[in-house]
Amino acid sequence: MIEIKNLSKAFEKNFALKKLNFQVGDGSVFALVGSNGSGKSTLLRTISGVYQPTAGDVLIDGKQIFENPQLKDQIYFVADVPFFYNGTTLDNASNLLSKIYSGWSEETYLRLCSIFPIDRRGKLINMSKGMQRQASLILALSAKPKYLLLDEIFDGLDPVIRRLVKQLIINDVSDRGMSVIIVSHNMRELEDICDHIAFLHRGNLVVEDDVDEIKTQVHKFHAAFDRDFDQNEIIGGLEILNIKRSGNLISFTAKGNKEDIEKIIKAQEPIFMESLPLTLEEIFMCEMEVAGYDIENIK
Repeated sequence: MIEIKNLSKAFEKNFALKKLNFQVGDGSVFALVGSNGSGKSTLLRTISGVYQPTAGDVLIDGKQIFENPQLKDQIYFVADVPFFYNGTTLDNASNLLSKIYSGWSEETYLRLCSIFPIDRRGKLINMSKGMQRQASLILALSAKPKYLLLDEIFDGLDPVIRRLVKQLIINDVSDRGMSVIIVSHNMRELEDICDHIAFLHRGNLVVEDDVDEIKTQVHKFHAAFDRDFDQNEIIGGLEILNIKRSGNLISFTAKGNKEDIEKIIKAQEPIFMESLPLTLEEIFMCEMEVAGYDIENIK
């Protein structure tokens, strides 16, 4: 289990992370999403032990990760921008990592190389961003880590390869109980694979919960009336994420029990009412707006 306790990380006097608290259970696929500059990549680097916390703790199986080489053997971090030395090939990299990671599987490495359309002996630095990501994932899965941290792993991959990547991750989670933390802006891909999610904004944790729970607690409603009405009679007492009104038509997104919200609307005798399902991206947009992200004025 990964435990984040009152975690803060500052660079000089600027805090990138502010008193974060959450857990990532064994065999979980945990998504981290947020606004640009929200601290997602900083959080991954801190969890992996690259950065030392300014305050608070990052515990992996109950132990501090920073400057703990034995524990780092169980963690593999794939950065947003893969780094390879000049002349490095996939085979060169695998030879090095096989000496670093005790769980390295040459069988898995050769199998993945046969699945992905990549040249094992080609110079990685000359490959496209998408091919470099494929190489990074091959190495990561071959290392057989207990904890896999992925920063924008879907970026630059075509739909076929994205599907393959998701399936390979799911297989390792199912077969070995591997835990995965994924940072991505691609909400559609995250919905397919993640069971837990956290929203970050300006270093703060805005939302953190099971994906299914979040989706059942946020609802979008449209209601129309044949008369003028006081919208406070409808939304009063509700936790509103956003609201728009045009004449006698009102549209809003709210948190809470769907049936309870419907009762409040029906009590005002609308001539029309409907509830619409929300995607994870739509919920994210609503939560970010409440957190102070000025979405409306972004051009």
